[in-house]
Formats: sequence, C-alpha cells, structure tokens
Amino acid sequence: MKFVPVLAGALLVALASSASAETLTIATVNNGDMIRMQKLTDDFTKDNPDIQLQWVTLEENVLRQKVTTDIATKGGQYDIITIGTYEVPIWAKQNWLVPLDKLGADYDVDDLLPAIRGGLSVDGKLYAAPFYGESSMVMYRKDLMEKAGLTMPDAPTWDFIRQAADKMTDRANGINGICLRGKAGWGENMAFLTAMSNSFGARWFDEKWTPQFDQPEWKDTLQFYVDMMKADGPDGASNNGFNENLALFQQGKCGMWIDATVAASFVTGKDSTVADKVGFALAPDKGLGKRGNWLWAWSLAVPAGSQKVDAAEKFISWATSKHYEELVASKEGWANVPPGTRTSLYNNPEYQKAAPFAKMTLDSINAADPTHPTVKPVPYVGVQFVAIPEFEGIGTTVGQLFSAALAGQSSVDDALKQAQDVTTREMQKAGYL
Repeated sequence: MKFVPVLAGALLVALASSASAETLTIATVNNGDMIRMQKLTDDFTKDNPDIQLQWVTLEENVLRQKVTTDIATKGGQYDIITIGTYEVPIWAKQNWLVPLDKLGADYDVDDLLPAIRGGLSVDGKLYAAPFYGESSMVMYRKDLMEKAGLTMPDAPTWDFIRQAADKMTDRANGINGICLRGKAGWGENMAFLTAMSNSFGARWFDEKWTPQFDQPEWKDTLQFYVDMMKADGPDGASNNGFNENLALFQQGKCGMWIDATVAASFVTGKDSTVADKVGFALAPDKGLGKRGNWLWAWSLAVPAGSQKVDAAEKFISWATSKHYEELVASKEGWANVPPGTRTSLYNNPEYQKAAPFAKMTLDSINAADPTHPTVKPVPYVGVQFVAIPEFEGIGTTVGQLFSAALAGQSSVDDALKQAQDVTTREMQKAGYL
C-alpha cells in the first residue's frame, strides 16, 4: 500500500499547480481562422502549463458591442480582445490598451507588413498584434465566367462586374451572379459600401466635416448596389454578412463575391464545392483612381488594467508568430496559414506555390491607402471606416438604413436622406459641426 501517499502527493501537486494557473479569458470572432486557432492551442498550453485559456467566441457585430462596452466601462471581463484597425489607434490614445513591448526577442516585429503594422501603432508603439491582415478583392467562378463568354480582367471596372453578374445569374440552377454583404453593421455592409463608395468618388464628410450623403456620388453608389443585388443577388441578401456569403460561395451559389481577401483559402479549401474553379481579381473601380478595396487586420490586444498582462502578451506572441504560421502549415497546409501579416510569408516559396491568391492578396493590401482613401480630400483617415470614436454608432445606424433599402423596406433616396439627417445630427452633437 506504499503507493497511496505517492498518489496523494501527485494529486496535491496537480491541484496546487491547477490552483496557481492563470486563466486568460479571450474574446474573439467566430470566423474560420480564429476557430482553427482554438483547436491548435495545445501547442501553447503544453509549453505554458501555468496558463489556462477560456474562449468567448462571438458573431462579429456582437463581439464589437461587448468588447467596446467592457473596455469603455473598465469591466475587466476579458484579458485578451480581438479588435480591428478601426479601434486600435482610437483606444490606444484613450489609454485603453497596453502597449505590446514584451512579445519576445524572436518575435520579429519588423517582419510585419508596413501597411498592417502602421494601422496598429501609435507614436511608433504597437498596441495590437495582427492575427491576420486583409484587403478585399473579387473572387469568381472561372467556369461560369467562361460560360458567359467573358474574361475577368486583373483590374475590373464596376460596369464589367454588373455585366458579368447579369450573364452569370442562373436562377433555375440556384446561381446568383453576385453575392455581397447586406447585413447591417459598420463593419459588415458599411465596410463594403464605404470602400465601394470611395471608388465612385463619394466620401463620408467634406473637409469641414459636413456629411455627404446628399451628394450624387453616394446616390450613384447605393443605387448601383441595390439595383445589381436585386437583379443578380441572393434572396434575403440584407441578412448576409461575411460568413453567410462564404457559405453560399462554397456551395456553388455565387458567380462572384467581392469581400475580404482572407476568404481565399476557404473558397479554395476542402469545404468548398468549387475549390478548383475559383479565380481572383482586384476590387473594381470607376476609372477615378480609387478601387473599392479596404484595409483591415483582426488583431489581439490587452485591455489596460488587466491583471494578467505578462501571460496575455505571451499568448499573443504565440498566436501571431512565425512559429504559429509553421504550426498551421504542418497541420493544414501552407494555403491555410493566416494571411496578410508578415513579409516573410509572401517571400516563402512554399506559400507562393500553395496559395494561388497570395500575390493578389498582397497587391490588394498594398493598394489601400488609409491616409488618402477618397477621390476628393477628406479630414479623416480610414478606408472602409472613419477613424473617429463616433463612427461606430453612426456607421451602424447608416448600415441599418442601407440594409433596409436593399430589403425593399425603403427607397434609396429615403435611405440617403435619413443617413444625411442622422449623421448631421450626431456630428453636431459631437461638436464637429
């Protein structure tokens, strides 16, 4: 019976170790790359047995709402938050985020793509580490394009996209010529429509912060979008965001989809019924010198006031490292590595060979210019958003108005008039006007 105290001792050690372990609560978005990361975290915990992970995985709009509320009220619910290029500079300036200066000697912060790193830094300090970076581009069915008697240019115009959508739509076989975001939200339909509007010569505000929804460029943008989606888009498009359109495309129900470059590995991956038929092109333009592509990074950050900063930075360093890229490559293949963050990835011959979308992704990211996002001059930075704190609320309200226009619940003119009124009112209240 001598083994009893040995077992008891081992149990006590295990209990003590478990009691001393720090638990990190991580708030993240429910997309494919983030869900894959959760499945691979044994690689982190085996080397860090004193850190346990608790995940809160949410739909994009819900994540934004909960994280914003928590950080603004100093709620302390989360130790690591998933946020984007919009929030980072605003929150860092409000001292809501911890600067990430303990990511480790081998992290190689200089390897981060300059466009992505710049959007996550304030005064040269990194306040969030990019898990993946993206722009947007056209993903299309090569077989349906050929059947329509058309050839997709590397740099298409909106007029070509409209013509192709009309020719590719085949209602009898359940094929929509085009799938685009319609779900309301400043980061859902308004990310797409704001980037699109830039290419049509529109802008949110003039140089004196006067809203511009009463100008012809916005009318042209929204009318073009609504008309095309009604003619060639899926039923219920006003409920579709990134995930819904991804599913439609993977199921072979979209001729074209203009959305985040990060989708490329999913439309060409094992869950896609059209994986071997997909081509890629730059986001469209109207010949005015701006394309309808955005710039974004889903990134991991530590809220100020966290009691677990060291452990949080250790996890963030792991999740956004070159080691993590190699881990994904070993388990899922190089094509599935989170894209758009590191120069070294795009110089890697194995990645270039495995990812037919690599060059188009990098070209799209490099083509986005947050400091000069529009044809006419503007007082703000940001491509698919306006980098002011008030934008989150205004953008969501305008997104609801535009989603209603797509659903046929209001006219394009009514939606634009209401957008002008509500944005003017909010900007006056905030003291910009």
